[in-house]
Amino acid sequence: MFVALNISATPNRLKILILSTPVGALGSGLGGGVELTIANLARELQSRGHIIEIVAPAGSQLGDLAIIQIPGSLQLTAQTQELSASIVMPSDPVLANMWATARTIQHDYDIIFNTAFDWLPFYLTPFFDRPIAHFVSMGSQIAAIDLAIERVAIDYPGTIGVCTRTQAETFKFGDACCIVGGSGVDPSVYEYCAAPEAALAWLGRISPEKALEDAVAAAQRTGLNLKIMGKIQDVAYWEQINRDYPDAPIEYLGFLPTYELQQALRTCRGLLMTPRWVEAFGNVAIEALACGVPVVAYRRGGPAEIIADGKTGFLVEPDSIEGLVAAIDRLPEIDRADCRHAAETIFSQSAWGNVMESWFYRLVG
Repeated sequence: MFVALNISATPNRLKILILSTPVGALGSGLGGGVELTIANLARELQSRGHIIEIVAPAGSQLGDLAIIQIPGSLQLTAQTQELSASIVMPSDPVLANMWATARTIQHDYDIIFNTAFDWLPFYLTPFFDRPIAHFVSMGSQIAAIDLAIERVAIDYPGTIGVCTRTQAETFKFGDACCIVGGSGVDPSVYEYCAAPEAALAWLGRISPEKALEDAVAAAQRTGLNLKIMGKIQDVAYWEQINRDYPDAPIEYLGFLPTYELQQALRTCRGLLMTPRWVEAFGNVAIEALACGVPVVAYRRGGPAEIIADGKTGFLVEPDSIEGLVAAIDRLPEIDRADCRHAAETIFSQSAWGNVMESWFYRLVG
């Protein structure tokens, strides 16, 4: 089914078309960690001589990266739906419009990289001539999507990439997935801070599955200021937290671009990660490590595979406020230089680029 690699100028250069998430414009924060994943991967592969173009919803911005802007209605996020939910397509769906565009221009590229966690791209896979590398950025959420992914995993071996083993294990077909990591950071973009202030940080989309209220409760117990950064995806949820914890020492800084985010993050004593669901990876964790900030996370999902317990942070029992508080008290034990070193080596943009480049080469044959 896959066609032969057709590269004209440089023998190892690939022409890669990246299909973005359909839940929000790039740069809006609605796409969560996928936005950073796309930006970092595109820049890393460009630096290696590959040609990159991105197809994304209208209004998308990622600095100087080339984006084909596609109009249409945004898709519902999978994490807000039940396991038994039906497939839903809005009127004039941007997801369908993006993939119609991709099918029209596919022969200008060697490979397509899909980051949309939705049924349609997997269903459409047999109708494309170019190989598609499907990057699955969440664990099992909706049964219908799981089935669509499983069929591709069986019929097109090696084309389903997941972030972590923990994430893969949420799928019945987990053994058929390639573990490719979730992202990598450019350490030069993040400033190391050896002497933090008496403050904590929490980063991410503000929605129930992220359990921000646990971090707020822990901050209130410790008396440390909690800097909250991220897109407010569920306004009612955010307002409820403020009602439940009116005296908590919290400061909402908004959804910040990377430079401003790392300036606020780097001076914090630690980052709290409190997911209620199985987090596939955790881009915010490696951003914190790049600043020298240790991470206190629930031992659940991707963060459990990122954090070296006792060295770059602490892993605590899921949903335990007591565990968070105890780990926060131990943060001074962590050598912040070890956190930075992990970001410069294991979780660097360059290291992740090696993995993704190898995966793409395998798929184009």
